[in-house]
Amino acid sequence: MEWYALFVETGKEEVVQKFLQLYFDHQTLLSIVPKRKIPEKKFGTVNHVLKIFFPGYVLIKTNMNTDIFYRLEKIPKSLWLVNNGPYYSRDRGIYFSKICENEIVPILQLLDERDTINYSNVYVENSRFSVISGPLQGKENIIHKIDKHKNRAKILLHFMGKETTFDVGVEVLDNRKHTVSNSSE
Repeated sequence: MEWYALFVETGKEEVVQKFLQLYFDHQTLLSIVPKRKIPEKKFGTVNHVLKIFFPGYVLIKTNMNTDIFYRLEKIPKSLWLVNNGPYYSRDRGIYFSKICENEIVPILQLLDERDTINYSNVYVENSRFSVISGPLQGKENIIHKIDKHKNRAKILLHFMGKETTFDVGVEVLDNRKHTVSNSSE
C-alpha cells in the first residue's frame, strides 16, 4: 500500500475522511487528517488549538487502481487526487502519483494515535536548544527556529516535492526546571 494526497475543499477535510470511512473498509483504504496542537493568545489568554496540518488535503494509504480512483472521485467535497510529477502507469492507463516514503515517514513519526502533533518539551539556552520529550525528540534536525514567546517551533519538512515550514507547539522549559529534572536522575 502506498500513500497519496487527496485534494479536498478547505475546511471539509474531516467530512471527506468520514465519507472515506463509509465508502471503504480499513483493509482497502486508510485515511488521516494530520493536525497540530498550537498555542494561540487572544485577549491575554492562551488557548490550545488544534489546526489542520495540511489544509485542503486528506492523506490516504491504499493499493491504488482505477476502481479505487473512480470511487474516490465520487466522494463529496473531494476535488482530485494530487499528482506530484510525471508518473504514468502503462498497465493501468492512468496517472497516480504517490507520496515518497522519505516524505511521509517523518510526518507519520510526529503523529500520535489521534493523528495529532502534540507539544514537545524544549530547553533553550543561548540560542541553542534540546528537545527533552515529545514528538520532536530525536528530530532536532528538522527544527528551523524556536519562538520562546509564542511557544512554537518552525519545522522544515519535505512534502509533495517541496520544502515547507510548519509551526508546531512546544513548551519551552526554563533553566531552573531543566536543572531540577537533571539533578533527580
